[in-house]
Amino acid sequence: MKTTIIQFDITWASPSENIRKAEQLLAENSGADLYVLPEMWATGFATEPDGIAEDEETSLALAWMRDASERYNCAVCGSLAIRTSEGSYVNRMYFVDGRSRKVSYYDKHHLFSYGHEDRHYTAGNSHTIVEYCGLRLLLLVCYDLRFPVWSRYGNGGEYDAIILVANWPVARQRAWQILTRARAIENQCYMICVNRVGCDSYCRYAGGSAIIEPLGKTICRCKSATVDVATADIDIDYLQSRRSCFRVLDDRD
Repeated sequence: MKTTIIQFDITWASPSENIRKAEQLLAENSGADLYVLPEMWATGFATEPDGIAEDEETSLALAWMRDASERYNCAVCGSLAIRTSEGSYVNRMYFVDGRSRKVSYYDKHHLFSYGHEDRHYTAGNSHTIVEYCGLRLLLLVCYDLRFPVWSRYGNGGEYDAIILVANWPVARQRAWQILTRARAIENQCYMICVNRVGCDSYCRYAGGSAIIEPLGKTICRCKSATVDVATADIDIDYLQSRRSCFRVLDDRD
């Protein structure tokens, strides 16, 4: 599965401008099966979502994800600040499959209490594993990375790769680098990790977006602290050979 990670500078609270940026980067790098955007890619990390989050039914960003996935015959993945029809706010990660026209989603489970995300958003309570291109893909958002029990292989289901989208600040970049590799190694899976760059009113972001293979080796990465795109192949045959050779997952708790 040819996978492209898109690392860009998110314009605060401007879905139309961020759609323009995402469209340009996708168009310049067409031909992938899957494109992954950062957490809250259309608005920035809006911990106070009132007036910023989009209604799910009328979301410009979600409509663009549907349209782009069909036009480019691919899947597009990333999270959005969403107000549901019930009036609650969720940090909702969408996986939009333009080939089947199916839309799957995962609501962030571990809300970032340090940044008061938990005061305004409702946490999800279930895992989402998407099947696409013969692979099983577990969806995670940012702070979920710090909680290995939640993402453990077999806990919420069996999978081949984790897609992690984030707004992870430069002050904790070392943790990002260590934990993304740890999740790949301990679960014998690919990690598809996408972070943003630039600044908002709270933090500076250095990116560090990468695709990591099951032994912890980085097979592609975006350049640090700049808008960039990187592409790699997620190889199911290689993954299965690693799991068959060194059967760590058979001994899991």
